[in-house]
Amino acid sequence: MFSKFLSLETEKRDRILNAALDEFVQKGYYNASTNEIVKKAGISKGLLFHYFKNKKQLYLYLYDYTLDIFEKEFFEKMDSMENDIFTKMRQIVLLKLELIYKHPDMFNFLLAAVREESPEITLRNKELIERSYVKILENIDLSSFKEDLDIPKAINIIVWTLQGFSNEVQEKIKFLSLDEINYDEILAKMDGYLELLRKSFYK
Repeated sequence: MFSKFLSLETEKRDRILNAALDEFVQKGYYNASTNEIVKKAGISKGLLFHYFKNKKQLYLYLYDYTLDIFEKEFFEKMDSMENDIFTKMRQIVLLKLELIYKHPDMFNFLLAAVREESPEITLRNKELIERSYVKILENIDLSSFKEDLDIPKAINIIVWTLQGFSNEVQEKIKFLSLDEINYDEILAKMDGYLELLRKSFYK
């Protein structure tokens, strides 16, 4: 579907994507202007629509593109052999923070895109969560959990707690510059949650 766009030289392709990313981050999907995108990219509007049928198709392509970068980098760095769920969940939050630091504009775009409540993006996020859940929980050692626990429910509580914490952090830091983010404070708070959960669920 996007063979014409993908056949472009890398510099021109990146210029278009960065222009679109900048416009969507600043104004959101509905207020973003394709006129501004082509102006920033240095191409004609006709050429943009030669590669993408309309603004929505460009938006969804950019969403898939940025999500793919985040997902690949995340799972390449995640230690899939780690079998302690608390160590793995801590690692996951740290990896998220690392990716936010490395790709702040992409992160802001993905965060804003979720709020648009697009059916297409809702479906993509649902599929991502399902894929991630399987990868994150593979190789987890269940022998450390208390014997009288409903372990699947306990795991859900752990995941939901860290997911909620991660979302809270993302909301707090989205308006901060990288230098203003207090990573020590974030880690201390996260470790407090992990220790409480560990005492509640482990032998």
